[in-house]
Amino acid sequence: MRVSKESSVDGVTAVSVDGDTGGTIRGPTRLVEQAPLVGQRAPPGGSPRVAARPQRLRWRRGPTRNAHLSMPRLLVGLDLAACGLAMAIVGELSVRVLVAAMVMLLLFAVGGLYRSRLSPSVLDDLPRLAGRALIAGALVTTIAVFEDGATGRRILEFVTVFAAVCAVLRAGGYAVVRWTRRHGMVGRRTLILGAGEVGGQLAQTLLDHPEIGLRPLGLVDDDPLLPEDRRPVPLLGGSQDLADVIIDRNIGNVVVAFGSLREPSVVELLRSCDRLACEIFFVPRLYELYATSPDMEMVWGIPLVRMRRAAFRTQAWRLKRAMDVVLAGLALVLLSPLLAASALAVRARVGSPVLFRQQRVGLDGRPFTLLKFCSLRPTDVAESSQRWNVGDDERMTTVGRVLRRTSIDELPQLWNVLCGDMSLVGPRPERPYFVEQFTRRFPRYMARHRVPAGLTGSAQVHGLRGDTSIADRARFDNYYIENWSLWMDCKILLRTAGQVVRAAGR
Repeated sequence: MRVSKESSVDGVTAVSVDGDTGGTIRGPTRLVEQAPLVGQRAPPGGSPRVAARPQRLRWRRGPTRNAHLSMPRLLVGLDLAACGLAMAIVGELSVRVLVAAMVMLLLFAVGGLYRSRLSPSVLDDLPRLAGRALIAGALVTTIAVFEDGATGRRILEFVTVFAAVCAVLRAGGYAVVRWTRRHGMVGRRTLILGAGEVGGQLAQTLLDHPEIGLRPLGLVDDDPLLPEDRRPVPLLGGSQDLADVIIDRNIGNVVVAFGSLREPSVVELLRSCDRLACEIFFVPRLYELYATSPDMEMVWGIPLVRMRRAAFRTQAWRLKRAMDVVLAGLALVLLSPLLAASALAVRARVGSPVLFRQQRVGLDGRPFTLLKFCSLRPTDVAESSQRWNVGDDERMTTVGRVLRRTSIDELPQLWNVLCGDMSLVGPRPERPYFVEQFTRRFPRYMARHRVPAGLTGSAQVHGLRGDTSIADRARFDNYYIENWSLWMDCKILLRTAGQVVRAAGR
């Protein structure tokens, strides 16, 4: 990954980043002060400022190089070569063999056999590699054997030869990876958060074993526990300097070890670095007793857990936007009679205008205009922007109560979804006045603006609507962001539909 400062406008720094595992951050992604760092105040108004959109930089040689050999691409290439060699050795090139090869590669991808690793070993891969190859062969053979038993045997021969050739090629590929790392041809510039005994030991280990591929440049801690003469690498600053050090030093990996920082502070620090394309590892608590798994990294006896990539940095996030456009457009067409009837009812009972427009805070703290059917006419701007709940207002008409009870008043937000201001699923957007208040009272509240606001969300399907706990809402929203998946969106939409049918509105 390469990170460099581009420009600074009003104190906000625009950043360009290139990374191997996530590619360049493009499109709507921006570097954001998502939450104030430890010891810093939130920006005036409670809304973070947004940096300019980063531009792609060309990789260049030099002393600040952060070169990296993309292991996923290397492994895919080796496995494709293994498929070709296995077909040549067996002498079989048919549709069924090609299907078996595709199924094997798919199972490899699902089984994590193409992920980047610090200490790759073909012996670690062998059980999953051979098992998935045999599963793919068995599936295709089961189909083929009913037509031609000889073809089934040829498929089993192919997958057996493929597994053997794949193991040999991967062993050679891993040897090349270790050699290039050991000779400094590739490597990731690494920062260790925590200047304690474990942090110092980890830094020394990485220096002694360059084949791991991490080049420790320094430590970051507010109150270093290690004296200066025992630090293998220099202290580069305190916790407030973390983002700046990552940018200025072109850091590709951050390893969280034990230091003087408390865990809640570490959580905020790491969330503030979400927009930077660096990989984050952390040493688990009580790691001496920690039962390691095949998906964990081992650095000379110290286990490291790779932090899950932020949802908006994954390829699946693009599918989320595609799903938003398709479903929102389809819903607007299918629900057009209901929307028209609701608009007529509002015009007759509440008055004009039919649509109520209100400023809300969305992705990265940016304001946008949210649309709703007008269920109650506010007396002035202050009431519209600062009154928390109008559900029990005596001025509410019958039409307004029905719209709110059935959540029909929220349907115009499908247009917000179609325009890209919102998503179907995400944290519910709030007004700037309340965002400022909640950010001061609840430290985790601002972190929920890392993704687009939603028409519905995890907090809402758990009953957190109206006068309910803001801290609980922020907890559910942040859990949704950290654990997002397309299936989670589907579950939330289905539960929302169930609530609408039961009229479990406000």
